[in-house]
Amino acid sequence: MSDADRAYALDRKHVFHSWSAQELIDPIVITKADGPYLWDRYGNKLLDFTSQLVYTNLGHQHPRIVAAIARQAATLCTIAPAHVNGARSEAARLIAERTPGDLDHIFFTNGGADANEHAVRMARLHTGRHKVLSAYRSYHGGTQLAVNLTGDPRRWPNDNGSQGTVHFFGPFLYRSPFSATTEAEECERALGHLEQVIALEGPATIAAVLLESIPGTAGILVPPPGYLRGVRALCDQHGIVFIADEVMAGFGRAGKWFAVEHGGVVPDLLTFAKGVNSGYVPLGGVAINDAIYSTFARTPYPGGLTYSGHPLACAAAVATIETMEDDHIVERAAHLGDTVFGPRLRALADRHAWIGDVRGTGVFWALDLVHDRRTREPLAATGPELTALHAACLRHGLLPFTTANRLHLVPPLTIAAAEAHHGLDLLDQALSDVLDQPTAKA
Repeated sequence: MSDADRAYALDRKHVFHSWSAQELIDPIVITKADGPYLWDRYGNKLLDFTSQLVYTNLGHQHPRIVAAIARQAATLCTIAPAHVNGARSEAARLIAERTPGDLDHIFFTNGGADANEHAVRMARLHTGRHKVLSAYRSYHGGTQLAVNLTGDPRRWPNDNGSQGTVHFFGPFLYRSPFSATTEAEECERALGHLEQVIALEGPATIAAVLLESIPGTAGILVPPPGYLRGVRALCDQHGIVFIADEVMAGFGRAGKWFAVEHGGVVPDLLTFAKGVNSGYVPLGGVAINDAIYSTFARTPYPGGLTYSGHPLACAAAVATIETMEDDHIVERAAHLGDTVFGPRLRALADRHAWIGDVRGTGVFWALDLVHDRRTREPLAATGPELTALHAACLRHGLLPFTTANRLHLVPPLTIAAAEAHHGLDLLDQALSDVLDQPTAKA
């Protein structure tokens, strides 16, 4: 039995997979990875258009990150978070220098879900209020509070700890809940709706509004101009903490260091994970403004994690951020969005009837796949069309990110323009294969 076959057999016998019916899955065995490429157990080379769960922003096996982890491991593998370690201090400095405004204090976590949990805890303690508002089309993590703050249907089976969580509709022009026909209308009506929810819930009961700066898993929903400014104004009016969830959209993914910069606002708390160190070692955190920091300056913050600011994770973060600066990765991501992904995906939409909408920025794009462009009826998430499209992509050598009725285009930010074009060519071929089948005509 080969090593890959043994890994598969042991996985199926012992590993319990997340978000899955255990006996109905057939996971791909990955034997190695390099840059934007992966290899499966059969030796097939796949161009990774997923960045895994949208976190390998600098690609796989980046030599600077690998070397930084090795150097740190040779010096100090781990230390309790009460002690100072150089990797954590330097990572905090580098992050604070790039966050907007006065978000200069960094609390490290193990990932994005616990970052959001701690941000909400900070907001509640700071304000003395309990309720937190979040959007229906959102994902904030799988831990108990974070999954209840999540708006998408994955929260339903776990929706038994939702005290104090309130959901509202965010802007989404393509499937507008407000019957809007323009971005300006969608922005105005979405803000009017949020204002009404705040009024009806009682502003004095609301600790925070938690928003993904660009909702990612929910469909890469770039907010219309003015929306984030409007949310900021509502929060200021009522003394509500504005938490920006940058777990997926941050660290260059959206063509800015943080996606909230597209809206020109500064949140009170900013959560991050994933791209902060390309996911090489689990790491997340909360960037905290001066006002909330002051709440805990002489009163202990009641929370912490055993591995907070783990030296190996922080060393990877330092190497990631320094590489992003040296190689102009953020500017590169913006350029790829403007010159490759935007134009090519809109051209694909002209060619393929299943593509109802194209949206995104930087290296953060989604195709909304529909049966009928006029009615915008979505393809079924587990239907034969998306199953066939996923298989066709793999057959052509492309690892796709499919979720609900969408295809997300989220390769590493380091992908070369030629490789990005090649991946979109493979997607074009896969769409043609499936759409050319007589039973699959849109």
